[in-house]
Amino acid sequence: MQADLQLVAALLRRGRSLDHFSTALSLVAVVLGLSPLLGAPGGLGLGLFCAALLLVGLAEKYWALRVALDAELFQQLACAGEQLDAHTQALDQALQRLGLQPAEQAGRSWSLRCQGALGLLRRQVLCLLFQAVLVLSGIVFIHAFPPPG
Repeated sequence: MQADLQLVAALLRRGRSLDHFSTALSLVAVVLGLSPLLGAPGGLGLGLFCAALLLVGLAEKYWALRVALDAELFQQLACAGEQLDAHTQALDQALQRLGLQPAEQAGRSWSLRCQGALGLLRRQVLCLLFQAVLVLSGIVFIHAFPPPG
């Protein structure tokens, strides 16, 4: 089981790179959104585009935080060795005390926990892909319909 936990932790750590790329795309939205203050043409379409890009970026940040937390927890538990069961029970109790896990999820198998953690990573990837599609769509739209002037 320790090898499984280490592998999942390694996969989850890739979420950090995804988050950096998402941050760059969110910064594009901020720069474009502020560009009318510098005299660039703006409008409702640009504002909506920037807002959508930022909202998806915020969703990606949420999933990135969850993925990063799981990456750390999985790595620590991968080193638990024979004490994995005791550490798992302690983790479940801590998560419940902090209101981060419902009581009915306690005692889940590590294979289910691994699937759940990888599901969080998939959600993060989907948000990043949606951001990239928005940016590419914006580029295509600008080239197809250049602003007047």
